[in-house]
Amino acid sequence: MTARVIVVDDQAVVREGIVMLLGLMPGIDVVGAAKDGLEAVTLVGELATDVVLMDLRMPRCDGVEATRLIRERYPATQVVVLTTYDDDDSLFPALRAGARGYLTKDAGGDEIVKAVQDVMAGDAGLAPGAQRRLLERVSAVPAVTEREAAPDGLTARETEVLSLVAEGLSNHDIARRLHIGAATVKTHINNIFAKAGVRDRAQAVRYAYQHGLIRPPGTNVT
Repeated sequence: MTARVIVVDDQAVVREGIVMLLGLMPGIDVVGAAKDGLEAVTLVGELATDVVLMDLRMPRCDGVEATRLIRERYPATQVVVLTTYDDDDSLFPALRAGARGYLTKDAGGDEIVKAVQDVMAGDAGLAPGAQRRLLERVSAVPAVTEREAAPDGLTARETEVLSLVAEGLSNHDIARRLHIGAATVKTHINNIFAKAGVRDRAQAVRYAYQHGLIRPPGTNVT
């Protein structure tokens, strides 16, 4: 499946270089490029776009605000951040805004293509460093005790699945971790979305943080 991609970066040399690189990669069709967040939002509205590769620090409208607007107005379009910055102050606002992927600009073409494919499949497209910091943040959040009831009627299994979604695991990986079928995982995730009132995995992770449902890696719900 070919992904229709828009590249967003305020530096013309960088933007054109990314467009040229992706033009050589299979499965990618670059349908547009923008120099800031406002242009990006406009282009997504005009073009049938699957994924936006989004820089963060740009004039007029930065990448975080543009991501929020795109995910709000065009929920079928996914956003992968492609930036120079890999600090927490850049990563977490982008994820909270709705980005499903986060890469730094030293990523190779294959890494970018994989992230695009991952987010189109409903998974997270995170660089290893971003995954590590997300897990560190997860580990720092107090876990829900057995005596505490999960909010919105989430079952213990749904809470466990949600914690694995927050770790960045795909449906297939969650199925293997819990020794259940991929279809069962999908059912749990659909139930989580319905009960929590969220639209996608990024919002589900934010919901988990807000309600203290994230568990440190290796902790099981019983």
